[in-house]
Amino acid sequence: MRTRSSSNLIVESSTTPKRRNRRRSKQRIEPFSLEENPVVTMADQRTIAELLQAPTEGYEDAIVIPAILAENFELKQGLLNLITSKQFYGFEKEDPHAHICWFNKITSTIKYKEVPNSSIKLMLFPFSIKGATRIWLEKEPPRSILTWEDLVSNFINQFFPPSKTTNLRNEITNFQQRFDESFCEAWDRFKDLLRACPHHGFTELHQLDTFYNALTQTDQDSLNAAAGVSTNAPSCSTPHFPKIPALADAIKAMLLQNLLLQLP
Repeated sequence: MRTRSSSNLIVESSTTPKRRNRRRSKQRIEPFSLEENPVVTMADQRTIAELLQAPTEGYEDAIVIPAILAENFELKQGLLNLITSKQFYGFEKEDPHAHICWFNKITSTIKYKEVPNSSIKLMLFPFSIKGATRIWLEKEPPRSILTWEDLVSNFINQFFPPSKTTNLRNEITNFQQRFDESFCEAWDRFKDLLRACPHHGFTELHQLDTFYNALTQTDQDSLNAAAGVSTNAPSCSTPHFPKIPALADAIKAMLLQNLLLQLP
């Protein structure tokens, strides 16, 4: 019995190391290389107070104003007061085109030696806006507006979207004189539509053609008579339709006639 148990112990002790040797033989030791190890950087030497400070990057304005080389250049307070007297808030009924026209009129009168007028416009424009418009400008990417043309384009596209242009173009195309509307009232309303969408793209021929066909038969006959053509012309598709210069002169004549009739 002792002999068997001894032999069993010998067999077990002799076989176990072999199994371990097989497992160890499968392991592969990679060669050490300094190039594959990450470069050890120096520890951040800033204090805790410095680490907790808010970042200061990314606070640049969207508008890039070119360097002013003129000496003693200064924007007067009276000019700033004039600009801020009529600010654009971005309300639905506000017209961004009208604001740009007003702003151009004000800034076109400002003259500084060796200072481009476009630079003055870029400096003053932020003072002419407020509310939602100011928030819009502050959210524009830093240093993304380099010229006055860039600023106007971004401003118009934001507050006069393409859908609004489409609606106004449709109103112009489908314009009709109202039954209780005089010739002068119809002309004023038509011109208001054109002014509300200055980038409508309609030629003078198309504008006068649209207005002529929108009039009542009585006013069409009056225009034909003023233009010196037959009053029997039913539409602009006939050869009797007044030519553009004649029609424009006829409209002016009728407007003047109505104005004279309103005088006391």
